[in-house]
Amino acid sequence: MRATQHIVAGLCLSFVMASASAIENKKFKVCADPLNPPYSIKDEQGFENKIAELFAKELGQTVEYTWFAQRIGFIRNTLTADVDEWNAGTDQFKCDVVMGVPTGYDLTLTTTPYYQSTYVLLIAKNRGWDDIKEPSQLIDLPLERQDKLKIAMFDRGPGTTWMQQNGLLEQGISYQSMSGDSENNVAMQMDKDFKAKKIDMVILWGPVAAYVTSQSPKNSYTMIPMKSTPAIKFEFPMSMGVRKGDKALKQQLDKLIESKVDKIKAIIESYNIPLTAIKKEPPHDK
Repeated sequence: MRATQHIVAGLCLSFVMASASAIENKKFKVCADPLNPPYSIKDEQGFENKIAELFAKELGQTVEYTWFAQRIGFIRNTLTADVDEWNAGTDQFKCDVVMGVPTGYDLTLTTTPYYQSTYVLLIAKNRGWDDIKEPSQLIDLPLERQDKLKIAMFDRGPGTTWMQQNGLLEQGISYQSMSGDSENNVAMQMDKDFKAKKIDMVILWGPVAAYVTSQSPKNSYTMIPMKSTPAIKFEFPMSMGVRKGDKALKQQLDKLIESKVDKIKAIIESYNIPLTAIKKEPPHDK
């Protein structure tokens, strides 16, 4: 009798585990920041949310989010974090996909890039700078006019490098790339400070600049793409990140990126994000 009970119990356990696995396979598990417009937002209105929804639909799955602020430690607390911290090493993780990471990002295995954008010089109109049509004009301004510049400058990034190389650091108003502010991401802070006239311009990553412009009436800003040089790169391809070694998921995502390229582009362009052509690069399979 006991043997029979053990067999029945074992079958029941197997059934429960199989059912749980089947349910799990119906989830497209995304690691995302709940307050990071225009990328991801808890109400799922960011462009990365929309692409995750597209992919989940194609796979016959539903999107499940693990929300965590995209700061230092984001990957460690999401993509590579065990579901059950008390039973580590079970190969059950909180989430499986980070929708946007730089191609070749060293903390994840990255897919083929699904979009490429560029940094832009974003200038508020009607602030006395409407004559600026090229970033190089800022370098050649008379000193008395340069001294009136109110240009945001981050603690790191190609925009700051460009300002340093062109002698404009003294005109920069400093910001941190990761402020740790739970109520404002960089895009939201830029929008507020532009409106408060604390700054008049900034060299900003394309998607972030697109968000800032979307929060004001049309034609409130001039957006000038920065041009890459051998010394400074402004254009960057973006991929999706999965755990290192998860080549099966990477390949699945690569196929979706290839087959849904037009829909992906349409989603991104609907956010007015400036796109540039993606150059073919060697695959990142390590």
